[in-house]
Amino acid sequence: MVVDLKHIFVKDNSSLPLKYALDLSHIDYMGEYPLKKPVEIAGEITNKASLVRLEAEITFEFDASCDRCGTRTAKRHTLKISKSLATSIEGEESDTIITVPDMKLNLDELIYTETVTNLPMKHLCDENCKGICSKCGKNLNEGECGCSKKEIDPRLSALADLLK
Repeated sequence: MVVDLKHIFVKDNSSLPLKYALDLSHIDYMGEYPLKKPVEIAGEITNKASLVRLEAEITFEFDASCDRCGTRTAKRHTLKISKSLATSIEGEESDTIITVPDMKLNLDELIYTETVTNLPMKHLCDENCKGICSKCGKNLNEGECGCSKKEIDPRLSALADLLK
């Protein structure tokens, strides 16, 4: 969706509320498609003293397997974005300024960029997830597996035989 901002840039103390959802279920992230529900943006574009600002929240549900135990889990994430909008800028590019030379903001591109760059690098079902047993593969969140905790370094096994 492209938002025409001409009336915002021209008129001081004007505002434009934003409420929009974008389907990003086609995004492949680490071999999964974790954005099953539409990504939502809610906020406002304002012009105060000829400074055009975008203040919004992007909300998405990240549905993927836990990185420790493999259990499928969905968690809701909210990103707050605050950007200045300008028709042109001189000098270096900035992460806080979005250029809109034709006074039209591509909301789909903004949501896509902000969401993809803020997807979680590590997804856990719970902060205290115990993972799985490296020997038998049992999910340790469901209880102990019964495997021996005592491990002998195979390089030192000959010394262990001497202790018998």
